[in-house]
Amino acid sequence: MELLKELCEAHGAPGFEDRIRAIFRREIEAYVDRIEVDGIGNCIAIKEGKPGSPKVMLAGHLDEIGFVVKHIDDRGFLRLSPLGGFDPKTLIAKRVTVNTSNGEEITGMIGSKPIHIMTPEDRKKMPTVPELFVDVSLTKEEAQSRIEIGDPVTLKQSFEVNGSRCSGKSLDNRVSIYTLIEAVKRYSNDNVSVYAVATTQEEVGLRGAMTASHRIEPDCGIAIDVTLACDIPGATEHERISALGAGVAIKIHDSSSISNPKMVRAMRNIAREQDIPFQMEILTAGGTDAGGIQRGGSAVPAITLSVPCRYVHTVVETIDSGDLEATVALLANFLNQAHEIDLGYDS
Repeated sequence: MELLKELCEAHGAPGFEDRIRAIFRREIEAYVDRIEVDGIGNCIAIKEGKPGSPKVMLAGHLDEIGFVVKHIDDRGFLRLSPLGGFDPKTLIAKRVTVNTSNGEEITGMIGSKPIHIMTPEDRKKMPTVPELFVDVSLTKEEAQSRIEIGDPVTLKQSFEVNGSRCSGKSLDNRVSIYTLIEAVKRYSNDNVSVYAVATTQEEVGLRGAMTASHRIEPDCGIAIDVTLACDIPGATEHERISALGAGVAIKIHDSSSISNPKMVRAMRNIAREQDIPFQMEILTAGGTDAGGIQRGGSAVPAITLSVPCRYVHTVVETIDSGDLEATVALLANFLNQAHEIDLGYDS
C-alpha cells in the first residue's frame, strides 16, 4: 500500500495534477513503449501490440476535488472557489494545504463561528462554501506576499491502513492510478495496443478523458473510478449501490454513461471464469471518465470498473484492499482477452 499512500497524500486539484502525473510516469514508464503528455495534462502511457491490433483506452483521473484561492481579506483569511463537488458540512474544522506558485506548502484550517456565539437560527443553517474561510495564521501582508489568487488548495489528511481497510483523502481517484499501473504490469497480450491514460480535470466535467479519446480514437474504453458504498447505518438496502469487501463493481450505468452491454457481459464472464469477486453497480447520480471516452470522435464503446468507497468526497474515504485487488485482476484479465471480444452493435 506504499504506492497508494504516496498517491493519496500528494496534492492535485483539477488543473494542478503535476505531482500525481510525475508519480504515474515514474511507476509505469518501464512497462510501456512510450509516454505522451498532451496540452491539457493527460499522461498517456502506450504499450503497442502487433500492427493492426485493437486499441484499448484505459482512463483513471489524477485530480481530486479542491479549490483555488479567490480572495485574501484584510486580516489574512482566505476565501475559496471550489473545483468539484463538496458537501460543505464535511469541511468544517478540516485542515487544508495551500500549494503556492513558488512551491511552498502552507497549512490552513477551515474555520467557522463557534457554537457558543451562534444564534438559534445560525445553528439550523447549513454552511455554504462561499461562507467558509481558511485561517493560514498569517497577517494580510504575509499572506499576500506568499499566496497568489488562483493558488490551488486541497484537503490535508494522512493515509491510514486498518486491516484490509484503507482510509484517507483522494482515494477518489488515486485508486484508479494505482490500478492502471498494476494492470499494465500484469497483463501480457501483444494482440492489443493499450493506452493507459492518467486523465486531468475529471472532477470538473470529464475534460481530460474526452480530449484523450478524441486524440487516441480507441476501439473501446475502460474507466476506473470509485463508486458509492452505502453499506452504512441509515441507508436502505436498495440505496447501497455497492458494499465494501464484495469485490469490484461492474457498472451498468450512471448519470454520465451507459456501459456497453457486451463489455458488461464480458467483464462478468471473465470475473466468473477467474473467480474474481464482483458486484453489479447502478449509480443514479455521478459519473466517470467513461462518459468522456464515449464522447470521443469515433463513438467508443465503454464501461467503468469501480472500487467501492465509503464517505466519498471527504477526508475519510474508505476502501477495502480486496476490492482494489479484484479491480486490478479483472482489468488485467480483460486486457489479456480483449482482442477476442466482439464489442460491436448489431446493424
